[in-house]
This record gives sequence, structure tokens and C-alpha cells, in this order.
Amino acid sequence: MLEGFPIRVDVPLAWGDMDAMGHVNNTVYFRMFETARIAYLRAIDLTSGSGVGPILASTHCRFRRPLHFPDTVTVAARTSEIGADRFTMEYRIVNGAGELAAEGGGVVVAYDYGAGRKVPIPEAVRHRMDELATR
Repeated sequence: MLEGFPIRVDVPLAWGDMDAMGHVNNTVYFRMFETARIAYLRAIDLTSGSGVGPILASTHCRFRRPLHFPDTVTVAARTSEIGADRFTMEYRIVNGAGELAAEGGGVVVAYDYGAGRKVPIPEAVRHRMDELATR
């Protein structure tokens, strides 16, 4: 279920993640996606402080099954498409029983924070993305 996803992060669910309906609130799924995205960005070194960094342009989630406390889930991430100045990420969340709880994605743009505009993905970052994709 997580084959081809080089980034995997185990996340223990907290009691406070649940809402009044007795399951993990939908916003928590996006925080878990963020956790995997940040692990991915660190792996490709797009958070190195060079002035160029990531900015999330869009995100989405397909909820497959509710999550409940207590559980530890695995959140996985990979890149499915790389453009000149952006890349598309895919995420999956699998519960402790090995069942798919959610899948989603997002578009991340390379952004020059000093200039306030998007820029091409640096070649060194692109190279690390290619290396990570083959793991």
C-alpha cells in the first residue's frame, strides 16, 4: 500500500485530535500531510535557508475511513510530477491495522521569499528529488 512512497512517518494520534463525533477531525489529516511534506522537503533540502523555499499552492484529501484514538498511523509522501517551478506531491495515511485511511495531494512551488515570486526548482534540489524517487 505504501510501495513507492520513500518518505514514511509514524504519527501517534492524540486524544485531542478527536472531535465531538468521536473520530479524528478532518483538519488533523492535513496536519499529518504537512508532517510528511516537511520530512520530504528536508530530504531534498528545499528548506536550506538559501532564500528559496517551498510554498504550498494547493492541497486536497480523500477521506477513506475514520481514525480513532488510540492508534499510530503511518503517513507517507512522494512526488508524482515535477515541473519547472513546482511539483505535485501524493500522500497516504494508513492506520495501525494497515488500512488506508486517507489519500491526498498538493502542489508545492519553489518560491523566492526575498523577491516575493516563484522561481525554477534549483538543480541540486531537482537532483535530490530524482535520487529520492528511486529509493
